[in-house]
Amino acid sequence: MKLGKLPDRTPVKITIVLAPSIARRLREYADFYAETYGSREEVAELIPFMLEAFLESDSTFKKAKKRTQAEP
Repeated sequence: MKLGKLPDRTPVKITIVLAPSIARRLREYADFYAETYGSREEVAELIPFMLEAFLESDSTFKKAKKRTQAEP
């Protein structure tokens, strides 16, 4: 599983609109998370960490960000 076990945190409520297919896949991912770690988390709790993991793994985004920060 690409997403590690969630750290202790203060919950943040988010509201988004998703296509039904994405909502289903997120629920499936939450089920897989529960099977993997023995701890059920709501999809809304997982999404910020999933997005962080996605952004951290995007090497092109990191390079562009580094390039932008280096410019005067």
